[in-house]
Amino acid sequence: MTHRDEAAAVRPLTLAWVSRYLEAGERIVGCEALHGGITAEMRRLTIGARGGGTRDLVLRTFVNREHAEDWLNREAGALTLLTGAGVPAPGLVAVDPAAAQCEYPSLLMTHLAGRTVLGDEGLETRVPALARQLVAIHAWRPAERPRGYVTRTIAETVVVPKGADAAAWAAAIDVIRRPAPPCEGRFLHRDFQPGNVLFDVPPARPAEARITGVVDWAAASWGPADLDVAHCSVNLALLHGPEWGLRFPEAYEEAGGVLAAAAGERLYWLVRDGLALSEEVRSVSQPWREAGRGELATRAVEERLDAYVTALMDTHG
Repeated sequence: MTHRDEAAAVRPLTLAWVSRYLEAGERIVGCEALHGGITAEMRRLTIGARGGGTRDLVLRTFVNREHAEDWLNREAGALTLLTGAGVPAPGLVAVDPAAAQCEYPSLLMTHLAGRTVLGDEGLETRVPALARQLVAIHAWRPAERPRGYVTRTIAETVVVPKGADAAAWAAAIDVIRRPAPPCEGRFLHRDFQPGNVLFDVPPARPAEARITGVVDWAAASWGPADLDVAHCSVNLALLHGPEWGLRFPEAYEEAGGVLAAAAGERLYWLVRDGLALSEEVRSVSQPWREAGRGELATRAVEERLDAYVTALMDTHG
């Protein structure tokens, strides 16, 4: 096996495990580390066929075993539920959630073409495309429902950024003290945001970018469409500015999506997921910087989050 990246070498037991799921005459001929993941190591494996052609698979490995078995079981389950959905998700090849055969808990899946695009150029095209893709995900009715959604923050754990608008944040925290509004359930990705969407971007024509894949389905669940929209909105706000976070719910509705009818209910979900990011600013911004958005230092992202939360309360509160 030749390695495009020596640090990406597959461990011996895992290599043997992967090989069991290859076609006759195939072998691993290349390995490349994929960057951007927070919770697991990701590698693209190039598989060579006896006739000379190649194909790619993706290997997800949890070196930190905490919660790995649960995460891998849920991702494998979600990928299985997505079979036939018409959503560009990876196909499940194999999973070893308890590391019974591999050195560490691992999942093997098909590789999707495309790349994540986190820059500002071409955003006017990508945001409507993201909205259309999310509407398509929410339209899927799987044979069985995934687990119910889990909220990611409570009032007591919100981290108010230094220098933030104290009155706006206090009002926002009061919003999530309320009971969750009743909602109609939908199939949720639950981490739908630009870092988990792959695009094909023609050279020198960013306005013609098209989605080729949606990845990282471990948090897939059942709940209100508003929650997925809220999560993408806050990520857009932090990546590209608060105005893009405020724009995304409109784009979702323009694409045919249906959100909560009452303004107060919409605000609840938008604020809930916005405040959840207050606890994760450091962990979410680091992969963005590694992907080329060096200007998104933790402090800059905190300032954008403050501006977004304040705008939500001004607009909806």
